[in-house]
Amino acid sequence: MYRTLRCDPKLFEKDLTGRTYIVTGGNSGAGLATVAQLVRQGAHVVAACRRVAAGMEAVQGLASERGSAEVMALDLGSLSSVRRFVAEFEAKHGRLHGLVNNAGVMSTPRGRTQDGFETQFGTNHLGHFLLTELLLDRLKASAPSRIVCVSSVAHAGLRNDPVAELHLDDLNFEKRPYEPTRAYVQSKLAIVVYARHLARRLEGTGVSVFSVHPGWIRSNLVKHMMPSWIQNVVLRPFSGVLGMMSAEDGAQTQLHCLLDDHAPGHSGEFYSQNSILYSKRENRPGGWPMRSPNPSVYDDELAEELYQLSRRLVRYGEGVGVPS
Repeated sequence: MYRTLRCDPKLFEKDLTGRTYIVTGGNSGAGLATVAQLVRQGAHVVAACRRVAAGMEAVQGLASERGSAEVMALDLGSLSSVRRFVAEFEAKHGRLHGLVNNAGVMSTPRGRTQDGFETQFGTNHLGHFLLTELLLDRLKASAPSRIVCVSSVAHAGLRNDPVAELHLDDLNFEKRPYEPTRAYVQSKLAIVVYARHLARRLEGTGVSVFSVHPGWIRSNLVKHMMPSWIQNVVLRPFSGVLGMMSAEDGAQTQLHCLLDDHAPGHSGEFYSQNSILYSKRENRPGGWPMRSPNPSVYDDELAEELYQLSRRLVRYGEGVGVPS
């Protein structure tokens, strides 16, 4: 059994009045817990959700807090939706102090996004990649600001597949048999590699970047691997042994990266909650920050190749900007 890493309570006393944040997938789980805490401290938070009605219902209970929340439509599986979201956000908000790329899908059946990419790589990495790149100018203008990219312990590899890899020549599994878990692992590795590369690009701008593993959270993310009730009900009595945690505990790592005064000194680094899913025991307690067990994360050539390929795939910098 490993200790759940939690924020210093003093971080939750910070006054965030006048600060604006975006949290993708802010309608449930750790995303909603992050929205709630930031609003509690006086921030204005945009919950960027694919299901707007669910988002509206989720944030209703925050109306009495010091800050405020609004819901905006964002489908990360559609690049046109990402561009629309950015245009609408920038028309309404002049500042952006934090971007939490929290939303994601896990071990989905074989499928494609609206733009033809493998579902998990297209949603988890490419959708957030375009969102982040389009918002960089606003984040720089609002500095000091922070970007938190939610990855997973899976980026390091899993016990039956101990070394995760990025197959840049076959991101859509056209040459390999499709395996849902391996596709998930690839998408989450891309997130960590991109976050480190982005942090290097942003040195000196006042924008810091982090990748995080939030922990094994009781949520509906596992719905393609097992019925959610098995994880959330049947396994609940064993949460301590398995390392499963609540959404509030699962939000701790991203909140630490958003609020801790010392975190910007570790821009580009990987922050991990504990996890029994790490293949090597020494990594299971996690760390804020810790060195990723996957050597690919520190391959600068791979990172540059991923960045350039991602730009081409989303047509960023090719005259395709945000709608006017």
